[in-house]
Amino acid sequence: MEAPQATKSVPIQRWLPYWAVLQSDTRQTLQSWVYRAWVLVSVVSAVGYLLYRVGVYREAGIVQQASTLVSDLLRWCMFGSLTLVIVLAAGSISTERGTVADSVLSRGISRYQYFLGKWHARLVAVLGTFFLMGLLALACSFFLLHEDLSLSGSLVALVTVAALLGVVVSGGVTVSAVFSSTLLGIAVLWLTVYGVGFGLTLLPIPFPSPYQALNSLPYVLRGEYNLFALGRLIGWSAIISCVLAVFGLAYFSRRDV
Repeated sequence: MEAPQATKSVPIQRWLPYWAVLQSDTRQTLQSWVYRAWVLVSVVSAVGYLLYRVGVYREAGIVQQASTLVSDLLRWCMFGSLTLVIVLAAGSISTERGTVADSVLSRGISRYQYFLGKWHARLVAVLGTFFLMGLLALACSFFLLHEDLSLSGSLVALVTVAALLGVVVSGGVTVSAVFSSTLLGIAVLWLTVYGVGFGLTLLPIPFPSPYQALNSLPYVLRGEYNLFALGRLIGWSAIISCVLAVFGLAYFSRRDV
C-alpha cells in the first residue's frame, strides 16, 4: 500500500476579511445615490463657476486669477457639500445594522476588521474623489485662466482640505457605529461639525483653525503659506481622525449588533 501523502498546510490570511469588506464597501459607496449626488453637485457647480469666470474674462477683459477660482471651489467643497459627505459617512454601519450580526459573527469577520474596512473604504472613496476633482480643477484653471498657481502650494492646499474632510468622514463612521439610527447619527454629527467649526473661528490666530486655513487658500495656492502652521493643522486633523476611529472601534467591539 502507498503511504498517504502529507497534506500541505494552507497559510491563513488573517486580513483577508478586512480586504473583502474594504473592496465591497468601496464598490457599494461608489454606487450609492448619495455619492453620485455629491459628485454631480460638485462637478456641475465647478463647471458652471468656471464658465462664468471665463465668460467675464472674455467679455469684460477682467483678469481672472486661477488661485481665486480654485480656492472658491475648495471652500465650496467643504461648506456646500459637507452635508452630503456627512450623510455618506454616517450611514456606513448603521444602515447595515440588520445584517451586521450575520456578517461579523457568522462569517469569520471580526468586528475590528469590519470597522476598519468600513472606515478605510469611506476614506478612500471620499478623499480619492476629492483629489481627482481637485486635480481636474487645477488643470482646467491652468489652461483657461491667468495661471498664478504654485505646484507645492496647490498640493499643500489639497492636502489641507483633505485632512479636514478626513475628520468628518472618521466622525461619520464613528457615529454610525455608536448610534443604531442613521438619522440620529447624521443629526449628531451635523450639529457637532458645525458647532465645533463655529467655536474654532473664535480662536486667536496662533491656534490652527480650519476657518483661517480655508480663508488663506488663495495665498496657499500661490505658494505664500506658513508650512509649520498648516502642518500643525494637518497633523491635528490626522490625530483627531485616529482618535475618533479608535473610540468608534472600541465602542463597536463591545456593543450588541
